[in-house]
Amino acid sequence: MRKLLVLALIVGVSAILATQALAAGTRSVKVGDNYYVRPSGVPTVTVRKGTKVVWRFQGHSVHTVVVSSGPTKFRSSARSSGTFAKTLTKRGTYRIFCSIHGAADQSMKLVVK
Repeated sequence: MRKLLVLALIVGVSAILATQALAAGTRSVKVGDNYYVRPSGVPTVTVRKGTKVVWRFQGHSVHTVVVSSGPTKFRSSARSSGTFAKTLTKRGTYRIFCSIHGAADQSMKLVVK
């Protein structure tokens, strides 16, 4: 009985992992006043290849999303509200910053696996 339960658990977990691998999905990143994700530090966001990343602009200040280094470069227009989305099709590490406030004040690392 115990072996049957362990086998069922392994099969279930394998099915969940296989489904997650097929569906990269969407990841949301908050753009606040002088930060990405959270008000302190340089966050790292990790996603699967094919994931659509949506930056959601909130707050009062105008910001941008600019790739300073990575497999591909992209940039958003300057905005204080709304969204900017990019589907990431190339694996690697993207260094992202706000061109208005600079990397020292507003940056993040985006890892695509």
